[in-house]
Amino acid sequence: MIPRAQIAALTAAALAAVAFPVLLLRPGTAPQPRASRVLPPLVAPAEPPLTHVFDRPLFTAPAVEAEALPADAPQLTGIVGRLGSDAVALVRTAQGSGRSLAIGDSVDGWRLESLSIDAALFSRGGQRARVPLPAADPEPAAQ
Repeated sequence: MIPRAQIAALTAAALAAVAFPVLLLRPGTAPQPRASRVLPPLVAPAEPPLTHVFDRPLFTAPAVEAEALPADAPQLTGIVGRLGSDAVALVRTAQGSGRSLAIGDSVDGWRLESLSIDAALFSRGGQRARVPLPAADPEPAAQ
């Protein structure tokens, strides 16, 4: 025989199983949707004009003003090796001879501070000079 407390609990559970769905499905008790505020569509910002990009050559080094470099600064003729490990700068001295310089070496009083893919940074006292690689001369057109 089932104890009286269990019968009461089973009866209450059965009534709840029947009553809750009926209460939830009554018309008029469903939650009303809130009025949502309509947002304007997203618009991408206008693209900036790119005319200055199309005006310069694509694969040439940027023009460097000659007066920006000191007259006695070494001329960079090339960079050989891997940047950050064993790269050296090939320079032409004031006397016209060629030398290779590792970072920290000096020529004509100028000390090689660093190398990048297209330039070398030299310093002398408080003066600094970023010497770019020379631009390649265009080949003459075949006639």
